[in-house]
Amino acid sequence: MKTVELAEFWSLASRPEVIAWAVAEFEGRRSVCPLGWKMRTSFSPPMIAISIAPSRFTHGLIAGAGEFALSWPGEDQAEPTLYCGTHSGRTTDKFAAMRFTVRPARKVRAPLIAECAGHLECRVCGRLETGDHTIFAAEVLCAWLADPPRRLLCSINPSPGAEILLQKGGYSFGVVR
Repeated sequence: MKTVELAEFWSLASRPEVIAWAVAEFEGRRSVCPLGWKMRTSFSPPMIAISIAPSRFTHGLIAGAGEFALSWPGEDQAEPTLYCGTHSGRTTDKFAAMRFTVRPARKVRAPLIAECAGHLECRVCGRLETGDHTIFAAEVLCAWLADPPRRLLCSINPSPGAEILLQKGGYSFGVVR
């Protein structure tokens, strides 16, 4: 065994990361922020945590609203994921630019995006500043799945078993077979 730089470790240990979109609305503004850092944190009550940099426009919307929708894009949403991750909601209406079909949520003000494979409606219960990101811990209030179900979009490194759907600007999106 040898000591290595962290970048070398992550390149070896990397695997597909299912992408989710944090969708938030506050004071008449809304945005979509693709993210990879999310995790379940409790069965009872059902809770999830997401991590977003304070510099992201969506961070401020979530902090202000105290709630968000967490949406999972399907395999056909690689281009919108790239677009939403490389354009700021401060200056761009991502919903109009991507022609998202908006559906009302049941428990939160943030909209649901019909093109996604699934959604969780979430209410923020706590937050933790962690270096250059904030972890928002949230209770899951309502869950949705597309009917019929769809394969989820992943952020991937090209590897055996991975089907690349889009490679652009240093990003790779696909699905795992």
